[in-house]
Amino acid sequence: MVTYDAWMRLALEEAQRAADTGEVPVGAVLIDDAGQVVARNHNQRETQQDPTAHAEMLVLREGAQRRGSWRLTGYTLVVTLEPCAMCAGAIVLARIDRLVFGAWDPKAGAVESLYHLVTDPRLNHRVEVVPGVLAETGGMLLKEFFRARRHK
Repeated sequence: MVTYDAWMRLALEEAQRAADTGEVPVGAVLIDDAGQVVARNHNQRETQQDPTAHAEMLVLREGAQRRGSWRLTGYTLVVTLEPCAMCAGAIVLARIDRLVFGAWDPKAGAVESLYHLVTDPRLNHRVEVVPGVLAETGGMLLKEFFRARRHK
C-alpha cells in the first residue's frame, strides 16, 4: 500500500511557513510520476495581495513552468487542506492524476465537503482522491492559527 505521509509532512512544513508569515496555514507539494518533488509552496494571498495565491495554484503554476506544459498528467498534488472551488477547478484543468489532501474543509471544500468537482463525471477529466492524510495535524495547525487571530 502506498503511503503519502512523507509528502504530506513536506506540505505541512509549507503550511507552517505560511503561518509564520501571517498567512492561512495551507501548504502544497507537487510530485511527478517518478516520485520527485517538482514544486512546493504555501498560501501567499496576503504577501502577494493576490486572491489566487493559494498554495495549490502556486505549485500548479510552477509545475507547468518546469514541465513546459499546462498538462500535468502523471503528477500528484499533496495539500494540507481540501481544495476550494477555484483550486479544484484548476486541478481538473491541469489534468492532475491524483490529489492527496489532509483536513476536510466543511465551509469551502470543493472535493468532498461541499462539492465533488474533481470527480464529477460530467467533466472531461477526473482525479483520483486520497483524503484525510495526516488530517488531524493539518487541522490542528489551522485551528491554532485562527484561535490566535481571534485572541489578538
